[in-house]
This record gives sequence, C-alpha cells and structure tokens, in this order.
Amino acid sequence: MKWAEGIDKLGLGLYFVICVFAILNINSVNPSLGTKQLTFFCISLFIGLIIFFTRTKFFENMSGIIYVAGVLLLVGLFPFGTEILGQRNWYKFGGFTMQPVEFAKIGTALMVANYVSGSDFNLNNRKSLITILAIIGIPAVVVLAIPDVGSLLVFGAFFIALYREGLSGKVFGVVFILAAIFLIANYINDPMEESPWYMVGAIVLIGLIYIVLNLNYLRRDINRLIFAVVGIVGLSALAYFSPNVFEKLPTHQKQRIEVLYKGESRKEFRDNIGYNLLYSKTAIGSGGVTGKGYKEGSVTQGKFVPEQETDYIFCTVGEEWGFLGSTLLVICYALYIGRIYYLAENQKSTFNRVFGYCFASILLIHFCINIGMVMGLFPTVGIPLPYFSYGGSSLLAFSIMTFIFFKLNYADKNSLV
Repeated sequence: MKWAEGIDKLGLGLYFVICVFAILNINSVNPSLGTKQLTFFCISLFIGLIIFFTRTKFFENMSGIIYVAGVLLLVGLFPFGTEILGQRNWYKFGGFTMQPVEFAKIGTALMVANYVSGSDFNLNNRKSLITILAIIGIPAVVVLAIPDVGSLLVFGAFFIALYREGLSGKVFGVVFILAAIFLIANYINDPMEESPWYMVGAIVLIGLIYIVLNLNYLRRDINRLIFAVVGIVGLSALAYFSPNVFEKLPTHQKQRIEVLYKGESRKEFRDNIGYNLLYSKTAIGSGGVTGKGYKEGSVTQGKFVPEQETDYIFCTVGEEWGFLGSTLLVICYALYIGRIYYLAENQKSTFNRVFGYCFASILLIHFCINIGMVMGLFPTVGIPLPYFSYGGSSLLAFSIMTFIFFKLNYADKNSLV
C-alpha cells in the first residue's frame, strides 16, 4: 500500500510489543489497573490516528503555544494541585488524576526543536545560548519548586539533543565531576568527622599536579591559569560544604541517598525508606533464569512491593519472567531507543532531528534511572518506566511524543525536498 510507505514498521512494532507486554504485567499485579491501562492504550492509539492525519507543520507552528500551556499547567499545581505521596504534582478530576509534567516535556521538546531549527540559532552566540537555556530552564525551575527531583533529572535529556547540535561535551564532564564530588564527599563523611579536609586535600593535590604538568600551556594565556585556579578553589569548596548541604536536604531525600551508600538491608532502612528496594531485589532475584511464571510470583502476588505497578513494575518482570524475560525487555528498549536516534539522525529537517533526539533522550534517561532505581544502582526518585509503568498521564504523553515523531518521520520520507 502506497500510503504506508514511510511508516517505520520496526519502531512502531517495538512500541506495540512494549505496551502489550506492559499491560500483561500490570494485569498480573492488579487486574483492574490492567484493564484501565488497556483503555489508556486504546485512547493513545486513537490520538495517534489523529496525529497521523494532522499536517506536519502544525507541531512546528504550535510549539510555542503547547510549550506555554505546559508551563502554565505546571504553575497551576501550586494553587490547584493535589498532593500524592508527599508531592503536589497531580491534578485530580473526580476519580482521574493527571501529572502535567509529562505533557510539559512534550511542549519543551517541541519548543527546543523549533528554536534550534531557526536560521538565527548558533550555540556559539551568547543570545542563542541564553535563550535555549531559558526555554529548558523555565519549566525545570518550576518542577524543582514543586519539588519533583525525578522529573527534573529528565530535563537533562534536552542537553543531549543540544550536544548533537554542537554543545561542548565538556558540559557533561563538569556535571559528572560536580555530582561525583558531592556524592563522594558525603559518603566518606559518614565514618570520618574530618573527612571534608581529606577531599579538599586530594582535590588541591590533583589540581597542583595538573598545573605543573601543563604549566607551559597555561602560561600562554593567563586566563587559562586563572580558570584552573578558580576551578580548584571551587571544587574544594564544593567538597568541604557538601556534607552541610546534604544535612539540609529533606529527610526522605537524604535517606534515599544513604540507602545507596549503606544498603537497604540495614536496620534503620529495611522497614521504611529501603523497604521497596529490599523486596524489589528479592523479587527480581527469586525469578532466576526463566522466572516463576505469569501470575505465579510470590512477592508480586503478595503485594510486598509498594508501587509495584508503577515505578517498581520491573521487579514483576524479573520475578515472573526471570533473567531471560528481563533481558528481552531491556533489548526491546535498547532497539527502540536506538531506532529513534537512528531515524532522528537521518531526518532532512532540523526540527524533526532535534525533536527526535529530545524524544529518544527522554526515553533513555527514564529507562536508565528507573531500571537503576529498581536494582539499587540509583536513588529512588519516582520516575516511571516509559510505556510500562501504570499511569494514564505517562502512557498518553509518551504515546503522543511517539506518534508525533513517527508522523514527522513519515512526512520526511515522503518529502521531495
């Protein structure tokens, strides 16, 4: 059929496989929620059909309005939001709830793609850089104020897209170094009262060695030398004050990081903040190679893991489908995300390419953090597994981005330009 030319069957096929497998697993945990998720999936397909018949330029032309609407929905949470599990990041309408941050990501992705595709955009230009940082920063600051740390981390996905468009990779290196110093400083602060000075001494020593080894290079430009000295002082200050900053964090956030350091099985964690992780690992480990079978997981069916149909849904896969089933799911996600990156890279339109990179990067961060969280490799931050965790807002938002991108890809493949 000629009309089907340009539809990426592999990408959409993987989308269907992941969604159907998700509905099966949610049904195993809670049949009533499985039915609701199937309903949300059908609604997503209907919306996808509407998107398919929408003119491609609509998304580019309306990106500003969609972006502003997303930000306003976030701001509206402060007076009108409903608090669930300690966070005011939901709207409640009768028996239905909506998490607007999921839709704000769509608007931000479209707006970033629109601005970057403009003829005047240049990352080396200060005005362009400030503007694109403001586009990403405005919703990110609102999300931080809610506060929703998990969703805030997802906004880092847009910098991956900007990296493709010329943003220096040094930005990611700086972020990694800052995060590593903060975490290490707090880790060694537990057993040693004077530990900040150990970190400061190590940073100063490494910095001095760097300056000595690169002295000739630094002498050619005094600004480089000044930057190196300021960097050493700044990192030392971060190492010294990190424990104080850590102590001022909300108790539940501190405990989530401490669980990562000390283990969820310790007495002070296993009955509270580490409970989810402890039983999540138990469920995954008990599945063995082939799993216990559909609806046969003792931990899953016993409801031992709170939120096991949402953020911790992967533990259900591990227990019922085992290592093989879990690996198959991970491979499906890897192929799907990789496929979107591949298609995005081959778009003729800059708008299409940037939106594709934003979309794939959002999926990548959600996937990595959620899987890492469930397996104890990352602190619990409340990030759903795309398409897989129960929730209408999440499934609809990810499905909308999915169909927008595949519509853009379809139009690109059928374009004569």
